[in-house]
Amino acid sequence: MSENQHLIISYAATDEPGCQQALQTLALPQLQRLLKQWSARTTDSGALEDFAPPHERALAQALGLPRQATPWAALHQLQNGQAPGGDAWAFLTPCHWQISPDQVRMSALSAAQMSDEESRSLLAIMAPWFTEDGIELVYDRPDRWLARGTVFAQLDTAALDRIALRDVRPWLPNKAQAAALQRLQTEMQMLLYTHAFSDAREASGRAPINSFWVHGAGALPAGYQLPADPPVLNTTLRDSALEGDWDRWKQHWQQLDATLATAGLAKLTLCGEKNAITLEPQARGWLSTIKQWLGNPQPAALLSSL
Repeated sequence: MSENQHLIISYAATDEPGCQQALQTLALPQLQRLLKQWSARTTDSGALEDFAPPHERALAQALGLPRQATPWAALHQLQNGQAPGGDAWAFLTPCHWQISPDQVRMSALSAAQMSDEESRSLLAIMAPWFTEDGIELVYDRPDRWLARGTVFAQLDTAALDRIALRDVRPWLPNKAQAAALQRLQTEMQMLLYTHAFSDAREASGRAPINSFWVHGAGALPAGYQLPADPPVLNTTLRDSALEGDWDRWKQHWQQLDATLATAGLAKLTLCGEKNAITLEPQARGWLSTIKQWLGNPQPAALLSSL
């Protein structure tokens, strides 16, 4: 970890009953040590309904980007040596929706897992439909593509984490702004329903891909440059938290806690699904230092507030 590193940890806790129970027996000695030496300097209070989860808001702020409607896809292009210019970009994730009369539920993202070859084949199937609406699809990796088009400018989209295993309807972007995208979602459902690509997946016992999710949309501010020492987002706890596997989550937390002793950590932001707390070293007098040590702050009490 480099000198003066700002570490952001996503899913450090949630208010799920299973997580709150797990916190009561979770030993985090390094975090407890930091709590004795550091102070909570800033807090970020939000709601589960916010399109941007706390870890994205914290990362965006540290990068000097808007905390809402953060242009993550355009930033990805910049970080990979591309010149996104003033173009609006978005991430597009192929997925499987379980559609019933009372909800449209996002399946586990692993249900839509594809090989590189499969993903490129699916992109070639879908791309002409997007082109008709002025949207260019660009391959990025098997589980995620890039999309470029004016429709993504100023479009507030919900993070992929927000909809994992949930009803997607409350998280859809503004209807007026995203009318073309919602129409494309319907068209892709119809196209893929009887397509040979879907038949092949079902024949192999896998869920069909019948929709897509747009996230990280927008354009970078004019003249934007990455900070010299950007923050690090750690997502070690993400999958086990989203899946509700709290035993595995505890194991991963304990492994992560051991790394907090690494020299160079200058700031630590702990994020839940609603709130975030940032810890930093703070110069204090001897009396306040003794009081903090005697107080024996417990990680569980802090994490339960996230």
